[in-house]
Amino acid sequence: MSSIWKNRLSLSIFGQSHGAAIGMTLGGVPAGIAIDMDALVTFLSRRAPGKHPWSSARKEDDVPEFLSGIVDGKTCGAPITAIIHNKNANPADYKAFSNTPRPSHADFAAFMKHGAAWDSSGGGHFSGRLTAALCIAGGICLQILESRGIFIGAHISSIGGVKDSPMDVVNISKEALIKLSMKDFPTFDEKATQYMKQEIERVKNDGDSIGGSIGCITIGIPAGLGEPMFDGMENQISRLIFAIPAIKGIEFGAGFEAATMCGSEHNDPFYWDVSQDTPVIKTRTNNHGGILGGITTGMPLTFRVAIKPTPSIAMEQESVYLDKVESVKLSVKGRHDPCIVPRAVPCVEAVAAIAIYDAVLIGER
Repeated sequence: MSSIWKNRLSLSIFGQSHGAAIGMTLGGVPAGIAIDMDALVTFLSRRAPGKHPWSSARKEDDVPEFLSGIVDGKTCGAPITAIIHNKNANPADYKAFSNTPRPSHADFAAFMKHGAAWDSSGGGHFSGRLTAALCIAGGICLQILESRGIFIGAHISSIGGVKDSPMDVVNISKEALIKLSMKDFPTFDEKATQYMKQEIERVKNDGDSIGGSIGCITIGIPAGLGEPMFDGMENQISRLIFAIPAIKGIEFGAGFEAATMCGSEHNDPFYWDVSQDTPVIKTRTNNHGGILGGITTGMPLTFRVAIKPTPSIAMEQESVYLDKVESVKLSVKGRHDPCIVPRAVPCVEAVAAIAIYDAVLIGER
């Protein structure tokens, strides 16, 4: 099973949802970089389950245990390996599904690839639980980028038909991103927050679930990162973003809205910003999302992802038996998020941080 990504950095994710532990190995990080463990745990807690009405009731602390790569609070140049112990696993919740694939889960695909021996408990290695390990790697990269003046933030852009106020993709401040990261439910519009929570509560009471979207932005990123064609910044971020199981789509800058625009509307005019000591070329608007030809322009790098509804729902659904030609009705019990979106926000930030830090390291070679 390929759960290894490699470029200038390398990342391996391992474990299963209801196994003893999950973890990651991050290679390629230079020696001598201080890692704030308290800040990392705080970042991981944003993704952790069991804290809010809109999240799974499964309670996990998600405090990483580092096995290698960090000595006395600093990276030592060796691969960084960390695990998170699964303390509230309950594989018995999933025994009924070992022979009946849950709709829109990876169950059927996993069975066809690995046979009956695959671990179906909570989705096994295909579970969103493994994004906690992804967030360890991303949390480390976020800290390193911030020490270089590069800041990443994300917000809940929509849940169902309810939309948040759009980000300022030209002039958003570091302070605004920090404030956003401190919210349990990261949106700009408090009224939108209220309506989104009501939507989640409604589908939860119906035994259903709901999807949404997340907008992400990076500021302070220098111009010139990335390569044309196959190694562009869009390519690298997109390749990593689909490690988050619920992601179904991604767009950069104006994205699919660009298909409705004329060139005169979509083009971003250049100008010299002379407000600083050293003049800098910027664009008046940012429909290009901070990337042209696969390479960063120095404008904020922006993208948005679509998150599917949680496939585990209490409503009765149609499925089949895998060992006989017979249909069956099922409903998924256990502990599940009625909406994945709020807990996926730090996961999106983590992926962006890994891709961008990797590009920074490549640019320094």
